[in-house]
Amino acid sequence: MNIFRIEQNDVYTKFANFAAIIHNLDFMKKRFINPKYYATRDPEMRHLNTFDEFLENMAEVARDDFRKMLGYPATENRNMDGFYDWYVKAGMTHVFMNNAGDPFGDTSVKFSTMSIERKTIKFFATLLGINADNVWGLITASGTDGNNHGIYFGAQKLKNETGLLPIVYVSKESHYSNMRLCDLQNLEVRLIDCDEMGRMKPEALRAAIYPGRPALMIYSMGSTFKGAIDDQAALNDVIDDVNPIAVYRHVDAALFGGYLPFTEYHDMVDYNKCGYQSIAISGHKFIGVDAPCGMFITTRSILEAQKSYTVGYLNGNMPMINCSRSSIIPLKFYWIIDRIGIEGFSEQAQTILEDADFMLAEMHRIGWPAWKNDCSNTIFFKRPSEKLTYEYNLARGYDERLGGELAHVVVMQKVTRDMISMFISDLENEID
Repeated sequence: MNIFRIEQNDVYTKFANFAAIIHNLDFMKKRFINPKYYATRDPEMRHLNTFDEFLENMAEVARDDFRKMLGYPATENRNMDGFYDWYVKAGMTHVFMNNAGDPFGDTSVKFSTMSIERKTIKFFATLLGINADNVWGLITASGTDGNNHGIYFGAQKLKNETGLLPIVYVSKESHYSNMRLCDLQNLEVRLIDCDEMGRMKPEALRAAIYPGRPALMIYSMGSTFKGAIDDQAALNDVIDDVNPIAVYRHVDAALFGGYLPFTEYHDMVDYNKCGYQSIAISGHKFIGVDAPCGMFITTRSILEAQKSYTVGYLNGNMPMINCSRSSIIPLKFYWIIDRIGIEGFSEQAQTILEDADFMLAEMHRIGWPAWKNDCSNTIFFKRPSEKLTYEYNLARGYDERLGGELAHVVVMQKVTRDMISMFISDLENEID
């Protein structure tokens, strides 16, 4: 593919040849990476004699666990073989690249994949209703990294606009990292109560919001455990009534932001209809990149409201928090987009939602207490035995209003109806 073409020159050739020699040195494989260190530091690995044995053992365990991993949102059956075939055959194992700098600006870094980073951001921006000429963003190291940028960009814009740091309002059932990030940025946080389904209560927001300080709202587009979607329209009505001196809205859409744009519910993440200023979406969940990553997406006007940091050795203003970013992740991201496309993603999104409905119906059929939010692929339910919870790697939760101990299943692309039926059968045996 042309997007992966890298110009070669004498410096590159010499570098690649040198890297190949280093790669083949025995001490890099056996002695420098001391196998005895790994085998003795971890009690589960003491029976292993070399690091190679550890790798083989790890792969075997991972393949076995993969079959029954239902509790966490990862697309573990995405086939990346073609990417890695290209990566090895093209000699990329001997090349260092770094997406250092503004992906939408000039950079002095010679080898990068920022053109593909921009292409990926623009692809999703268009799906979200943001004009490709008005978008700014970056591929992040994780969903948390995206939220960190959203909170930082929001706080800086509000401070520059009003002279005051904002109060952050976020639901009690949002991802824990939002609270941790606010603490890291020394921002006041008010946690807002949720209903039984995990959605922020508008009346609780009304009681908490203070109009004399700017408000930084973090909306959950699929809360971590219950897959709840905060009602942005109802919450925005509260904000309009209370009328704080300034408002910034960031959407934490780690999982749902990946698939909702490809469904009939795409308006729920539409920039123009929802009125948010930034959004964070994970790349290792629905999209299926095989390493933690994500996207932070906002607009040029929000970018221009940030404090300027001109960095000479990177040849420009650096608005991002992190400097160095992976050059490989954007290639993987767009490799998946290129091969699956909008039609393929749409089919997958429809399937996971239909299969989630099927699983909820099956749990109700056997009389097991279970719930699911609208437009969600997450089913939460009364927690089964410890044996079953461990066997299927179920995530755990607790809500006194729903009977106490809970677990959940996230129906991703790899979760087939056969897997669901097997789980239901095991669950039904516990009733007997």
